[in-house]
Amino acid sequence: MNKPVARISALSLSLLLFAGCATTSVQPAASPARQASLALIEQGNAREAAQQLEAQASQVRGATRSQLLADAAFAWLTAGDAARARTLLAQVQPRQLSGPSLQRFQLTNAELALADGQPAQALQALASTVEQVPQPLQARWYLASAQALEGTGRAFDAAAARARAQLPTAERGDNQKAITRLLASVDDATLRSRTAALPAGEPLYNYAGRALISRGLPLPRPFDRDAQARLDTSKWPPADRDGYRPPAKLAVLLPLSGNLATAAAPVRDGLLAGYYAETRRRPEITFIDTKGTPFGAGNAYDRAVSEGADFIIGPLGRDEVEALFAREQLPVPVLALNRGKDLPPAGSAGFSLAPEDDGIMAAEYLVSRERSRAVVISSSDDTGRRAAASFAQRFVERGGQVLATLTVSDNPADIGAQLRQAGNADAVLLAVRGNQARALAPQLAMAGLSGASRVGTSQLLSGTGKAEEDMTLDGIAFPTEAWTARGVSGLPNATTLAGSLPTARGGAARLFAFGHDAWQLTAHLEKLANAPEGGIRGATGTLQLDGFGNVLRLPAWSTFSGGRPIPIADGR
Repeated sequence: MNKPVARISALSLSLLLFAGCATTSVQPAASPARQASLALIEQGNAREAAQQLEAQASQVRGATRSQLLADAAFAWLTAGDAARARTLLAQVQPRQLSGPSLQRFQLTNAELALADGQPAQALQALASTVEQVPQPLQARWYLASAQALEGTGRAFDAAAARARAQLPTAERGDNQKAITRLLASVDDATLRSRTAALPAGEPLYNYAGRALISRGLPLPRPFDRDAQARLDTSKWPPADRDGYRPPAKLAVLLPLSGNLATAAAPVRDGLLAGYYAETRRRPEITFIDTKGTPFGAGNAYDRAVSEGADFIIGPLGRDEVEALFAREQLPVPVLALNRGKDLPPAGSAGFSLAPEDDGIMAAEYLVSRERSRAVVISSSDDTGRRAAASFAQRFVERGGQVLATLTVSDNPADIGAQLRQAGNADAVLLAVRGNQARALAPQLAMAGLSGASRVGTSQLLSGTGKAEEDMTLDGIAFPTEAWTARGVSGLPNATTLAGSLPTARGGAARLFAFGHDAWQLTAHLEKLANAPEGGIRGATGTLQLDGFGNVLRLPAWSTFSGGRPIPIADGR
């Protein structure tokens, strides 16, 4: 128990001595041997670098020795040997440091303070301004700053530090998730005011703007887009006054054969319904079969380019999208119809109906209604699990508590005991299909949860349609398509169309609306990229384009009443 205290005290003393003493030495010129050793760190050989630098330090005295010891301590910590790094730091004279060795010393102290659970000390250690920090150290410096800021309760500033870190591609995904998590913990008022105060070009703005939209809050200004990220419409015909500006030649890549052909049919028909409903100039349109494979999607894209398409919708499958996004360059931009593991390439966009979005929407819906204690019930299939996981993550990030997570089969068994053990919940997520929800609703009532806010996902409508059976679902809110909830301009009534068109009927109606919106996005993408607010009212909801090329969707909300879905008055 005594060792950590002594170690922290030594670190504190080092920081205090450094803070109280002006730098009195000038950075010695680095010897060729030292330069070669430091280069090893950048090459991933930190342990070898540490051994060499420590050996060089043993041969000199004064400021040069302190510089080499600080560098060696940094290398040892980079190699994962924190104990050796601490031993060498204790031998450093802080006032003899300057230049890059000074920043390595500060960063090493900060990272050790974070390891000791001392974020305030870490902030104190990071005394240099980031402009003074060598480029190779800046990303690590920002991440250490972010951890320290988060540890001291400054979530927005921590997110800003993370957003500034220029990381390797493999590390960006986790960092982006961390930024989203940090912003989710910020209250609405703070998020709005701090986002509005961000200067143009601030890397955090696009993340913060996306967080605002997910809560239904307005953007203070359009998303920041650099020249590379802008859609190239230079060869497209001029825009109409309302922003309508489709390309000249459009290619649509869909799996018209193969395992995904059933899903592709309503997407195709919905897209064509929007296309033919437009009375103004329309582009030449070509459909190309991807066969539902990554290889087929690549071939279809290359064919579209060779045939002169200046914009491409698709592909649809997740594997297809990931294969296309993995290319170093896409000479013709795309509106991908699924979400890949990477962000869309510069100038392109992505649009999806992912289960994760349903979970996030449900969490925001409940948080906006001041619910804070939830029970999560999901089906055992992939869709239910993904929606439930994203709900739990966002709900907790927004300050809520998940009291229990339960998974049910197609024919749910009695879960009354588990519901009662969960405690005093004020919300229930039902990431299940309609037939499962009908079996669960009486159990919720018997467990004393009839007064809790019950929210489903879009799959709730699956397996419904008979009012006399669905009356047990009365009061459950769920995200749905604006078209089926209240109708949209340019499309016939959903019920009427379902009677004559199989691809607009039942579960396919959602994909039909998705295809319709793919056309609307293509025709108004330039307008969306430059609009600070409003977006377009599509068949799947209100659509906006964030600063990373992702289409954000705010759905309509409905509830069951008398066994029939009806729009919620304050739903989007």
